[in-house]
Amino acid sequence: MLDADLLRYSRHILLNEIGVDGQQRIQDTHALIIGAGGLGSPVALYLGSAGLGKITIVDHDSVDATNLQRQIAHTLARVGSPKVTSIQTAIQQINPTVQVQAIQTRADATLLNQLVAKADVVLDCCDNFATRHAINTACVTHGKPLVSGAAIRFDGQICVYDTRLTDSPCYACVFPLDATFEETRCATMGVFAPLVGIVGSMQAAEALKLITGTGQTLTGRLLMIDGRAMEFTEVKLQRNPNCPVCAERYPRLG
Repeated sequence: MLDADLLRYSRHILLNEIGVDGQQRIQDTHALIIGAGGLGSPVALYLGSAGLGKITIVDHDSVDATNLQRQIAHTLARVGSPKVTSIQTAIQQINPTVQVQAIQTRADATLLNQLVAKADVVLDCCDNFATRHAINTACVTHGKPLVSGAAIRFDGQICVYDTRLTDSPCYACVFPLDATFEETRCATMGVFAPLVGIVGSMQAAEALKLITGTGQTLTGRLLMIDGRAMEFTEVKLQRNPNCPVCAERYPRLG
């Protein structure tokens, strides 16, 4: 680690739980972020400022004026620009040593299978169940930890799905593929601006804890946030031994 790195990351290095070795693991890590909006913004900014070696971010959309209420990586000057290049600019303005790969496209199963295989940790910051399930399937297939977050109106949730561990459920164990869920989007339902910052920051924290082996992650625990009362509720999750995703991938765990 260079002297400049020791100075830049000194507040992490001072933490006994991270230290020089932990910071080096951060710098050696490749994170994949799916979604460059309200959740993806704080995730990308905090992981970039923490000094991840490489961040790949995927999103098909462009910056719109209505995004600026909550998507803090974007600016008025970048309205109309691809969100992924806007976030790439934001990260590199904070920390130019981070290698950022910006991919402007929809994250389908084929692309995710390719990208997840190359990543060390995956962060789901998207806004629809189909993509969430595709991300989960790729993470289970390649044995990569998944940090999933969601936020709408005043309600948020976050969980870590890490099927490298024998007792960890995957996303499909909790939200089955054949279940019917009402898709809720910010454009029609609204979202409390700081809520996406809270959830996204927590996603970044969970990713850094996974990378450094620090503390207890939210693996197998769904944390729900009520932004109106600022109350946090935790639900313990169990693996579904008949899950069509992770039971097939790890039949010995079923």
